[in-house]
Amino acid sequence: MKLSVIILNYNVRYFLEACLRSVQSAVAGMDAEIIVVDNNSPDDSCEMMRTTFPAIQLIANTENVGFAKANNQGVKVAKGEYICILNPDTIVAEDTFTQLLEFTKNKENLGSIGCKLIDGSGTFLPESKRNIPTPMVSVKKILGKKNSGYYSNLDENEIGKVDILVGAFMFMKKSVYEAVAGFDEDYFMYGEDIDLSYKILKAGFQNYYYGKTTVIHYKGESTLKDKTYAKRFYGAMQLFYKKHFKRNLIYDIAVTLGAKLIPMISKSDKQVQKNIQKCVFVTNDATRFEQLQTIHNGKNCVQTENLDHFFNQIENKKQTEIIFDTHFVETKTIIQIFEKQLGYYKILPKNSTFIIGSDSSKNRGEVLMLNKSKNGT
Repeated sequence: MKLSVIILNYNVRYFLEACLRSVQSAVAGMDAEIIVVDNNSPDDSCEMMRTTFPAIQLIANTENVGFAKANNQGVKVAKGEYICILNPDTIVAEDTFTQLLEFTKNKENLGSIGCKLIDGSGTFLPESKRNIPTPMVSVKKILGKKNSGYYSNLDENEIGKVDILVGAFMFMKKSVYEAVAGFDEDYFMYGEDIDLSYKILKAGFQNYYYGKTTVIHYKGESTLKDKTYAKRFYGAMQLFYKKHFKRNLIYDIAVTLGAKLIPMISKSDKQVQKNIQKCVFVTNDATRFEQLQTIHNGKNCVQTENLDHFFNQIENKKQTEIIFDTHFVETKTIIQIFEKQLGYYKILPKNSTFIIGSDSSKNRGEVLMLNKSKNGT
C-alpha cells in the first residue's frame, strides 16, 4: 500500500465528515487507506463514522489519550509506505497527495513534508513553516515579539528546506516516523510536532515545505486560546527544551511567567461581526439552492455557475458570503478562490446535510444544517 492517512478526531464531528469527503476524493484511484482515531469524543463522531463511513478503519478510544499517543496508535496499524498525519478540521485538494508523492521521488534523506496551510478566510498560516525555536527566540515570542525568527523566511508559495512543520499536516515515510519513535507520548497536546520535526532533523533527515499545494485548516476548531491552552502549550515547550537543549534559566522564568500572565492579559478575538448583504451559492443544482435560501432567509441570494465572471463583479467583500457546492466545484478550485479572499466562505461537502465555514483562525467555525426534509444532497 502506498499511503495511509491518519486523522485524529476529538469532538468536531461535522468538520471531520467534511475532511473525510475531501480525503476520499484525494485518494480516489490510489492504493491508500484512511484511519480515524477518536479520542473519546462526547459528540456523535463515532456513530457518524460507523453509519456514514463504515469502510474506514476507526479506532475508538474510551478516554482522551492525547495527540501523540492517539496518532501513534494510528501509525502502528497503518499499512502504507507513506503516512500523512492530518487534522480533522482540514480540507485537502484532489491532487494534494499525488503532488507530494511525486515530490518524494529522487529525494535523499527525506524527512517530513508540509504544505501551505490557510485558515477559513483564506489567510496564510505562518506556522506552516518554522525555524527551530531556540530558547532565546522562544522567549521573544512568549513576550509578544511577532518577528522573533520563529517562522521561516521561505516564501509561502515556494518549495524548500525547513526545520519545523505543523502537526495539522505532516507527510513522510512510515519508516522515518518509526526510525525516530514517532510522537513522544510525554506530550499530551501541543509541542509534539516541534519535537517530531526536530527528532527527524537530528536523525539526519531533511524536512521540506511544499508551497505548491494548499490545504484549508479551520484552526479554531482544534485550538482554543484559553487558560488550559496556555498551561499545556508552555508546559510542552518546557518539556521540549529539557529534552533537546541545556538548561536555560532565563527561558524557564519567561515560560513560567508566560503560562501564568498571558491568559490574564490577552484577550481572545471576538467573533467576526458580519453584515452579509449578498449570498452567492456556487452550484448547478436548483434544489440545493432552494435549501440555501431557506437558511439565509431574507438575504439577497443568487446562484451562479460562472465563477470567473461573477467573482469579478463582487464589490463589497465584507458584505458577501460565498458558498461552494463541492458536487459542482472541485475542492482545488475552491481553495484557490479562498486564497483570493473575495468574501466570507462556506463549503457544502459532497453527500452531506450541512455547510461549514470559519471566518477566523482564533474562534470556532460555523455549522449550518440544511433542511433535511428536502433531500437535495
